[in-house]
Amino acid sequence: MGALTSSRAVRLRAAVRRAPRALYEELWAAPADRVPRMGEAGAPVWRPVFLVMLVITAAGVTVIRTVELSPHGAAVSGLAVLLAVAQSAVLVAGMSRPMGAWWAATALTVVSVLVVVAEAPSELPYPLVSMVPLSPRVLYPSPFAGAALQGGALFLLALRVRPRRAVAALVLSMALALFLALRTPPVPHIGLAASVLVFSTALVLGTALRSLRLARQDLVDQVELTADERARRTLLEERHRIARELHDVVAHHMSVISIQAQVAPHLVKDPSDELKENLTGIRENALEALAELRRVLGVLRSEEAPSQSARHTPQPSLDRLGALVASVRSAGMAVTLATTGEPRPLPPGVELSAYRIVQEALSNVMRHAPGASARVEIGHQAAGLTVRVTNTAPLRPSLASLASHGVRHGLLGMRERTTMLGGDLATGPAPGGGWEVTAILPVTGDTEDLP
Repeated sequence: MGALTSSRAVRLRAAVRRAPRALYEELWAAPADRVPRMGEAGAPVWRPVFLVMLVITAAGVTVIRTVELSPHGAAVSGLAVLLAVAQSAVLVAGMSRPMGAWWAATALTVVSVLVVVAEAPSELPYPLVSMVPLSPRVLYPSPFAGAALQGGALFLLALRVRPRRAVAALVLSMALALFLALRTPPVPHIGLAASVLVFSTALVLGTALRSLRLARQDLVDQVELTADERARRTLLEERHRIARELHDVVAHHMSVISIQAQVAPHLVKDPSDELKENLTGIRENALEALAELRRVLGVLRSEEAPSQSARHTPQPSLDRLGALVASVRSAGMAVTLATTGEPRPLPPGVELSAYRIVQEALSNVMRHAPGASARVEIGHQAAGLTVRVTNTAPLRPSLASLASHGVRHGLLGMRERTTMLGGDLATGPAPGGGWEVTAILPVTGDTEDLP
């Protein structure tokens, strides 16, 4: 039993030794919540209005506080004015330095009591230990404004610190108020119940507003994370779709190579054994590469993969642009197709990307620009292929544009296809209220090796 009591005593002494350090950390050293400045992202729009209202309120309370610090019938002293102004200024400073402002308000509360005692009649002994009542000829109003200033400082503190720190400040404020009330009974004080009500209301209101602000910030952060995740998922989906289409192109060419290697010996009279062996090796390598390609890229097939007939349909090229434009015209949109330069054979990957860019651009025009006309221009140059799709301003608002939010899948897919080929994509408003999409697809360098 004695050992248990000794252990408790040791822990109690250790807690007492740690108390000053913990109090210093909670009520001074630990920083308050940072509020973004004006112009920064997330800056509260109400902050300037609240600051103006706080300054106006502090100016009005200064007058009331000056009267509280001066006895009725006596001239207002300069010390009372200075103290009232200091307490109001500390309240305004709590907007930026809540912890320091609360400490300053607490210290000024003690000083204000000293000022009241100093201006009391000579019958009141000093220091603050007298039980002698003030002279009936000298009356002081109850310090409601002083309690309001102290409560305001506590409110601004509760807005910026954790509830535990705010409760510690409340306890210290109440302990100080009780101490002053007991040590200076002749000096008018707000009742203990009124002090508890004022300070507790300030604490609860400040803590509730801080919790609401943090909840809103968490919601904004969650929305940003969700948007980022949606954008990342959309990007991956577009890359998967592009990879599936290229997989079909590569698989087609590897199959052609295998078939040609198998047929080639029959096209030569008396082929040598070395030729047969080389062609057999080519066919085996093509079949092996095709199997590996299907095994690796087959994971990109979604659960809702296209049917077998659609999967083996040849991927579109520039030769099918006419049919695409005709299909769009049949939907009621005016489209013109123009080709410049000398057409020449292009890698299938470039033709597929150009076709998909035109297809997506025209789909966007139909969805987001009802009644607009479009123009498709295909430019053949020595260094590459230029795809340009422009449309006029819509004749009426688009429900799809009004309801669309988040990532634009079409533009993302165009950019991914262009980047894959090492090209450039430019999108943006066109003169007259329309929209323009321009893609430059190079056919030099690595792109020449594409299937």
